[in-house]
Amino acid sequence: MKTFMPKAAEISRKWYVVDAEGQTLGRLASEVAKVLRGKNKVTFTPHADMGDFVIVINADKVVLTGNKLDQKFHYHHTGYPGGLKSVKYRDLLKNKPEDVIMYAVKGMLPKNSLGRTTLKKLRVYRGAEHPHAAQKPETMELNIQLG
Repeated sequence: MKTFMPKAAEISRKWYVVDAEGQTLGRLASEVAKVLRGKNKVTFTPHADMGDFVIVINADKVVLTGNKLDQKFHYHHTGYPGGLKSVKYRDLLKNKPEDVIMYAVKGMLPKNSLGRTTLKKLRVYRGAEHPHAAQKPETMELNIQLG
């Protein structure tokens, strides 16, 4: 038997819409990362970009469990000495809820050029509206079980 290697023209990409309202952040991010990578397809190839496009709506209604809103921080460095900045997730969720989901999904993708390309297929919106109706996105049901 020969190993099937899909060519770029043979890869079919779909668009999916995910509603983040009431979903736990990490569980939502892992499901979205699987679809972005293409792990839900039979033709998954680790070194190729096989994934689909994902639109996440209602990003401001995502849930963090426990005390993460006050105890979890997002860090970034300005590049200057002593330039480590930190933001509580409560403030980040209030001001930039799109970034909360982007950071969570980014952490679950490969840390190389494939991961950077894959992340560009993720669109996150604060409210229930999105400008991608022309792509005819399908609603994706998340198979998340708690406990």
